Formats: sequence, structure tokens, C-alpha cells
Amino acid sequence: MTIILRDRRSGAAATAVALTMAAVAALAGASAPASASGPAGAATATAPAARAAAPSALALPRPTGPYATGRDALLLTDHTRPDPWAPASGPRRLSVVLHYPARPGTGGGAAPYMAEEEARLMLAQRGLDDPAWPGRVGATRTHARTAAVPSPGRFPLVLLSPGFGTPRATLTGLAEELASRGYVVASADHPYETTGMELPDGRVLRCAACDAVDAQPDEAGRRKVLAAVSAGRAADFSFLLDRLTGPRPAWRHARTVDPRRVGMAGHSIGGNAAASTMAADRRVDAGVDMEGTFFDPVPRRGLAGRPFLMLGTDPEHAPGAGDTSWDEGWARLDGFKQWLTVRGSGHFTFTDTPEIGEQLGVVDPGAPLSAARSTTITRAYVTAFFDRSLRGRPARLLDGPSAAHPEVLFQRP
Repeated sequence: MTIILRDRRSGAAATAVALTMAAVAALAGASAPASASGPAGAATATAPAARAAAPSALALPRPTGPYATGRDALLLTDHTRPDPWAPASGPRRLSVVLHYPARPGTGGGAAPYMAEEEARLMLAQRGLDDPAWPGRVGATRTHARTAAVPSPGRFPLVLLSPGFGTPRATLTGLAEELASRGYVVASADHPYETTGMELPDGRVLRCAACDAVDAQPDEAGRRKVLAAVSAGRAADFSFLLDRLTGPRPAWRHARTVDPRRVGMAGHSIGGNAAASTMAADRRVDAGVDMEGTFFDPVPRRGLAGRPFLMLGTDPEHAPGAGDTSWDEGWARLDGFKQWLTVRGSGHFTFTDTPEIGEQLGVVDPGAPLSAARSTTITRAYVTAFFDRSLRGRPARLLDGPSAAHPEVLFQRP
């Protein structure tokens, strides 16, 4: 996995190119990145030139909270909706992984990161064809345990949605961190919206939504499809909330979820989906957009006073920069809100990509922020926001600039 991408603009393999980070900038006439991962110059570099000696085993950073973490998985079917990208496939399905606070010493082995075929397809889309890497990325060591016994009590729920064309697994590090700090975290793979989603029977669903974007004749058409992706994810998460908090929950540990405290965060189009879900479902109390263009705009009426955090790259997501949807969205947010940008970051800074990329010996010259700092900043600010919004705890980190995090800029448009 890497942040340096080759520029593959032919066919469905180019799905994520210039979609989630730079479409609005392109419409505004700004210089757009050549890939969804970082500045245009980064797309011209190739991974082999940046490789260094890499360890034999890849690993996510250890969570820092007081709880051990457990992991469970669900495959849910919404019989009220056909799949919007593959109607002939039948009802909409949702592949969900749950991370939760667990009793220490319980459970089986470490939970898997992602299927090897999912890793192969993700890497191939990014121009990384080393035959050894899919197995290594798929086997990345995590810290949650399968079949772990939940800790007693009820915990706030955080929903996580990944970027367009990107597997849910790339938000595992954040999910484990939140679970270790006392949250139940439900991360979703949205069928036909990722490079590959493996079903329990071994079949792999490819990115039909990516093909729909590629088929559009112009930027307006691509934006319309991406707005539909975000709105469709809102329907996915409303369905998921029904199945986690309704009278007949699908998850065996649903009693650990406090349905009165629900937040949502997402990366790229998943960040847009956080706002879309809040607009559609009042059960979601707070949202975080990490690097997501608002293809589906924040409603003019706002989000009913609910808090929202925008966390992005600098200067690309600073006020008045290329992505004007952030300026428009900010003006419509009507509750507690913060707009933070991070110096030296790239589009995938807020995911597992920097950690895994560094261990593979791959770097992004356009995003010099280290993996350690990327992880620390993402964990600190997302957790502080949810602690404040869902638990009513003081979060001084959100009050203004911090000497501990000099890369983080507070924007005051």
C-alpha cells in the first residue's frame, strides 16, 4: 500500500483518480492532483524507485486506550433496496466489521486485516504490482482479538466509512484506537464501491460504481454519480443502525451499544457520507469528514445544530483553496464545528496507508508527514472530537493550536 500512485487513467483501474480530492478544484480551474492520493507530482513517481529494506511482517500501531479490543463481523442484507450499482445482483448487502472494548485475555488470535485478493486489487489500482505485497498487506498484524468477551457497560457507537474505491480495512487503525478508548466501532464495506470486496463464499465484488464514474462524459456527470454514492451510503448506515440498535439486533453483542450516543467519521467520500447520513438520520449525533469533498452538499438548513469536524490537508483544504465545497459546507454547519488542516499531509494521511507504506519502503514526496505523526494526529483529534460530542468530556485539544501538534492549523474563515 502506498501514497505514491502511478497514473493509470485507462478503464476501471483509474477509478479513484482525481475524484475525491480534486474534482472541485478542477472545476474551479485550479491545478488538480493527478491521483486521489496527493499532489500531481507524486503521480509521476513509481514505487520501485522509493523502496527500501522492509520488515518481513507489517503491523498497525498498538492502540493507546485502556481497553483491550475485540472484533466481530457481519454480512447484512437490506431486503428493502436493490443494490444501486448492480441491481441484477439482488438486495443491497453490507459487510460490517465491529471493534469493541473487550475483557483482557479473552478471545482467539489477532483479527485479520484484509483478504489477500482485496489487497491485490487495491494495490493494483494504485500501480503497485510487486507479487509479494498482497500477501504481506493482507496479513498485516492487528491488535483486536476475534471472539473476545465484551467489557461490561454500554458504549457510544462510531460508524466508519472508507474512501471511494478503498477497502474498509484501511481505517482499521482508527477503529482499534477508538475501541481501546471505549467506543463500539462499526466499519462498513459498501458493495461495488471498492476495488474488491470478498464475500464469505470467496466471490469478490468489483467496483461497478467506479465504472459508472469512468463512464461519465464530463465533470458534472462524475460529481452527480459521486453525490449518489454519498447519499447511498447514508441509506446503508441508516439500515445498519436499524440492525444494531433495533428491537431484533443482528449483532450478538448489541447490548454493548448505547443508541443515544452515535457518531460517524469517514475518509474521502466516506467523510461526505458522514454529513449525508446526519442529514438523513437524526440518530447520528456528530460527524467527522477526513478529506472528503462534499459532492452531496451539506443541506442549506444545516445539521440541526449537531457538531461536525472537518480534518484535511494543508493547503489543499484550507479556506479559499481548491475544494470550495468545504467553504460552502462550513457556512451551512450550524452546531459546534472545527476546521482543521494538517501541514505535510496527503489525501491518505488519515488512514492506515502511511504506516503500511513506510513499512513497505514506499514514501510520498508530496506528503512528508511521517507515519507516526499521521497516526498520532488522526487519533488525537478524532478521539477528542467524539469525547466532546458523545461523552460531554472537556476536549482542550479542540480549543486552539497545540504545542504538541504544531502541524495542525485551526482555520477561522
